[in-house]
Amino acid sequence: MLRFSPPGRELLMQTPKLDIWVAGAEANVAGALARLGHDVAFASAVPDNDLGRAAIANLRGAGVDTNGIQLRGNRMGLYFVTLGAGLRATEVIYDRAHSSFAETPSEAWDWDVLLADVDRLHLSGITPALGPGPAASAIMAAEAAVARGIAISFDGNWRGKLWERWDSDPRGILTQLVALADLLFGNHRDIALLLGRDFSSEGEDRRREAVEAAFAAFPKLQTIASTARAVEHVDLHRLSARIDMRGSHAQTDEVVLAGIVDRIGGGDAFAAGVLHALRSGGDIAEAARTGLALAALKHSLPGDASLFRQADIDAYLAGGLDVRR
Repeated sequence: MLRFSPPGRELLMQTPKLDIWVAGAEANVAGALARLGHDVAFASAVPDNDLGRAAIANLRGAGVDTNGIQLRGNRMGLYFVTLGAGLRATEVIYDRAHSSFAETPSEAWDWDVLLADVDRLHLSGITPALGPGPAASAIMAAEAAVARGIAISFDGNWRGKLWERWDSDPRGILTQLVALADLLFGNHRDIALLLGRDFSSEGEDRRREAVEAAFAAFPKLQTIASTARAVEHVDLHRLSARIDMRGSHAQTDEVVLAGIVDRIGGGDAFAAGVLHALRSGGDIAEAARTGLALAALKHSLPGDASLFRQADIDAYLAGGLDVRR
């Protein structure tokens, strides 16, 4: 998809200018992992026009295998982000109905080809929120991966504005997907939606109560990764990360994110950092630190994508904030 934003902190259409970025949750994760040295392929559908070809070129430039992207349909999915300032919150408008991807039928994906030589499938809750076709495609992808012994990571990425646009069953659909995953990116709110219950505890007790309930409900699930964010105002957040496994967990200290440039895509950067560390042989403590580091760095960039490499993560974790000469 493509993201449009007014320059700086302007309101939408305040002046006749828009900045454009290639975006999308799974695309952000794919690009970040490719920049960190992993072999990543991406499956999607875009129109055969300048917009679709620009999106493909962007991913290919990050090192992502784009052979699984189909050229079909007539329009690119779009969304608009008006960045907040001070006590004015960031606003999002979606324009994704009838996009090439949303209109692609579930039978159009050849999973024998797309999943060949793959050891992990990453999905997000945004894909099934787009409509019955994408929901069926996501479930078929997950089922095909399980049948081939491929691990699945799933990012809840709740988008109420998208689910509300069709006669959807978010709990039923998301439950099917999470039941097939071994790694969930989600917090107590995502788990509450999946299980149809609230968690009454506060702070870390609530997070632990939620993950224990999720582990009990989903036998295949082995790991849950999440962040906790406290927002003082648009430019000042506090962020921490936690990874839970059955019987153990790792918790980071809280970091202060001041002078935030753009928080959109921070969750995708966190997911990419966690996957990067785990795939590189790190334990859950290292994965939590790496995920938080990449998420924190992403807040310094405009647009949705993390453009950082291992050297940037290393420098962040070393604590050097002075000029690197």
